[in-house]
Amino acid sequence: MSWEDTSECSCNIARSLSVVGDRWTLLIMREISMGVRRFEEIQAQTGMSSHLLATRLKRLEEDGIVERRVYNARPLRHEYYATPMGKDLDQVLLSFRNWNLRWGGYDGKGSASVKLVHKKTKELVGPSWNAPNGEPFSFDDCDVVIGKVWKAEREANAAAFYGAKQSASPRTARSKSPKARISTKTAAERKPGLNGQTKSSRKSSA
Repeated sequence: MSWEDTSECSCNIARSLSVVGDRWTLLIMREISMGVRRFEEIQAQTGMSSHLLATRLKRLEEDGIVERRVYNARPLRHEYYATPMGKDLDQVLLSFRNWNLRWGGYDGKGSASVKLVHKKTKELVGPSWNAPNGEPFSFDDCDVVIGKVWKAEREANAAAFYGAKQSASPRTARSKSPKARISTKTAAERKPGLNGQTKSSRKSSA
């Protein structure tokens, strides 16, 4: 069975995986759940290429998991928000987090990169925590505090990403400038004068 055929499978797990079954999709939803909504900011924290991120976001939008909202008209820029369908994935992300807390460390105990405290109950959301009254989980219902280690990691990701963009821009400009000067000079030399001769032909005739 090919990956494309998975969406037509009668298995609900397989059909869900055909939509959100790769790591990039869930990392995108992690960022959106944390309030990171702009393209470059998501890219900085996931390490995705521009093409890959654009492709995944387009697919998520087509599947009804995220939606775009304009935040700048000129140039046109969008922010990405989870739809109700997308918000249902908060429980999936929490399950991945809790699984790693149980099994992610060599001693069988993971380290929480984010501290979650439920706003209503004031309870710490850990591996064995259950939502009150069977309510569906949402990160919106929690106070979120990023740990020092992951905060530093995210700051380093952002610094490296934007630093690379800034260093790439001057090189691009410099690589184009000589070509532009050569092209302009060539055009000037070939431009005919009043008697129909070019500058180069006038020099040779002289």
